Amino acid sequence: MKKTMHLIYTATTETTGGRENGVARSMDGVLDIRLSDPASSGIGTNPEQLMAAGWSASFASSLLQVAREAGLNLSANVRIHAEVDLSSNDGAFVIGVRLVVQLPGLERAVASILIEEARRICPFSRATRGNVEVSFKIM
Repeated sequence: MKKTMHLIYTATTETTGGRENGVARSMDGVLDIRLSDPASSGIGTNPEQLMAAGWSASFASSLLQVAREAGLNLSANVRIHAEVDLSSNDGAFVIGVRLVVQLPGLERAVASILIEEARRICPFSRATRGNVEVSFKIM
């Protein structure tokens, strides 16, 4: 039996230019940022920083969801430190991700179980599974 998908939200942005001297704006006007290449001294963010922010926020929400479903209350101090690497592999660009997860007050074994469940449901983790090398570290 096929499950019916229900659309929850659509983010709509438009980018003019690229990572060097570009501008990205959301259609609702909430996001309005300048882009710059990470190797330049330009003022602005870059796609890797945006991915790190988006993935860490999504993963934190996924952790909170799986904890709630397990009957656990996570500390308000849950932190996800995300590092997104842009590398070159024989001329092709590839992304690598490291997430350092801080779950104060939880035993390491419980934290590991929550992280594995969050990896299963996190939209960023699901979208990149098999395409992006991702590592997790518990602090």
